[in-house]
Amino acid sequence: MWITSLFDDFISLIYPKICLGCNHSLLKHEQCICTVCQFHIPKTNHFQKKENNLQKLLWGKVQLNHAAALYEFVKDSPLQKMIHALKYEENQEVGIYLGKQIGYEIEDCEFLKNIDYILPVPLHPKKEKLRGYNQSMCIAKGIQEILDIEVDTNILTRTVDTESQTKKNKYSRWENVGEVFQIGNEETPKYKHVLLIDDVVTTGSTLESCITTLQQIEGIKVSVVTIAIA
Repeated sequence: MWITSLFDDFISLIYPKICLGCNHSLLKHEQCICTVCQFHIPKTNHFQKKENNLQKLLWGKVQLNHAAALYEFVKDSPLQKMIHALKYEENQEVGIYLGKQIGYEIEDCEFLKNIDYILPVPLHPKKEKLRGYNQSMCIAKGIQEILDIEVDTNILTRTVDTESQTKKNKYSRWENVGEVFQIGNEETPKYKHVLLIDDVVTTGSTLESCITTLQQIEGIKVSVVTIAIA
């Protein structure tokens, strides 16, 4: 055991782990981001409050049990750098780390009890093959490590490869994802509570499309959790 620890310390001296927020070396107990940068990422109150900004974003559009984002998205912040590393720099460890932070919050959230399945928002197979992974799946895996709930990638699938949402306005975003998801198979379990996972929410159009599709399942109850809300 001590030999392994000694080897890890030796590797850290040669290849120190760097904070994604400030580029300083991480301490032994830190992951992905240092304690100082973590402290400066603004958390929301969504896991304690039913009427929150993400919930209101989807009001009147879909039936929803609860919605919560862990952080407020701020441009040029440590969080933006973490999300960029997750989506565009193949740093899947960041997604798992952020998923764990979400998992800890869910443990204490009275609105997110008795979840049966965790559902990452699916990528189109072509895009996932190009990227090599689905960033929402990384987040889901982190949540699973804390809550020990099954991650299901068959209930909801993506059938249309849409363009990037980054530079689209609200209407264009909805038009872009209006009918791109479908129920994966006829054996989909009914009367279950599913937790839909995404990275960053801006207009909510992708989530709205996912939830609308999921509501085709008899007795489904949908909750939503994301890393951040912009």
